[in-house]
Amino acid sequence: MVTVPARRLSVAVSLTGIAAMVLGAGLVLLLQVIPPTDRISVTRRTISEYGLSDHKWVFDLAVVLVALGSAAGLAVLRGQRRLPVPAAILGTLWTVGLLVIVAFPKPDWATVSRADFGGTLHRIASVVAFVALPLAVLVAARTAFPAAPFRRLLARVLAIVSLGWFAVILGAVVVAAAEDGRWWTLIPLGLVERGMALTELLALGVLLAPVGQRSGQPR
Repeated sequence: MVTVPARRLSVAVSLTGIAAMVLGAGLVLLLQVIPPTDRISVTRRTISEYGLSDHKWVFDLAVVLVALGSAAGLAVLRGQRRLPVPAAILGTLWTVGLLVIVAFPKPDWATVSRADFGGTLHRIASVVAFVALPLAVLVAARTAFPAAPFRRLLARVLAIVSLGWFAVILGAVVVAAAEDGRWWTLIPLGLVERGMALTELLALGVLLAPVGQRSGQPR
């Protein structure tokens, strides 16, 4: 039985988490329109490129807000018994991956010829985070929305689309390996990554948004 005060608290935490995610995404969008980061190509350069600019603190704040908002919302789902253990683990990988991205910035290819330990860790964390989140949503959708089929379907579709974006990157890597080329030149990497990030945040938002008692919360 979920008491009214407890439900109000969980709703408040979920909405606060979603608000933090929206604010984080908004800060990244802001970086795309203010100088000097407005000169960074949104089609060719990854989001992490903002972390090498004079506005690094804005980028770091944006990613941390998304990570903390995600953690808060997922914790509420777990407390409501609407987040299976495998999904909780995957969600943790997403959150930790985001924090690692901040702690270990992307290598500045203008000054280095290959990634150091921190740069390698940044790449690994990026891949883990972007793959773990849609998998978490897929695993959690049924448990999170036992009586809300539309929300369940929407979360799953967005998660699958997110993995589809990642598949584009994998395809470029495979083709480049076969042709001995540079995979990041075969696709508009910045656009693909931004599409993936947006779709994943939407999927997570659908998962975290509060539901009514009849739509998903245990009584």
